[in-house]
Amino acid sequence: MNAMAAMRQYQQVGVKVQVNEADPHRLIQMLMQGGLDRIAQAKGAMEREAFAEKGALIGKAINIIAGLRDVLDKDAGGELAGNLDRLYEYMTMRLFEAGRHNDVSKLDEVARLLAEVKEGWDGIAGRG
Repeated sequence: MNAMAAMRQYQQVGVKVQVNEADPHRLIQMLMQGGLDRIAQAKGAMEREAFAEKGALIGKAINIIAGLRDVLDKDAGGELAGNLDRLYEYMTMRLFEAGRHNDVSKLDEVARLLAEVKEGWDGIAGRG
């Protein structure tokens, strides 16, 4: 096993431990960070013209955002949950467009939006 494969395997174990020990709030933080990471990696792949990798990474980012949409409690969350649902839908559309048109600016836009949502989510850590 080469060093990179060993490092990836070690990181996967670390993530599994974090997931198993995390509360629901922390899991959402991890999803958001994972989305930001995949978008940044997709941007790098796009700039290197590694198009298959770019597509896979954008697909992972889309799946993460879909997961964030799925856990929204629209009954309890009211208007805020509805707004987040529409924002996540918009982010998904922009990611599809970024992939289709190799548009780094659309990746940057989604990353900014997701980072802003994450910042708000991070700000409520430990409350409640």
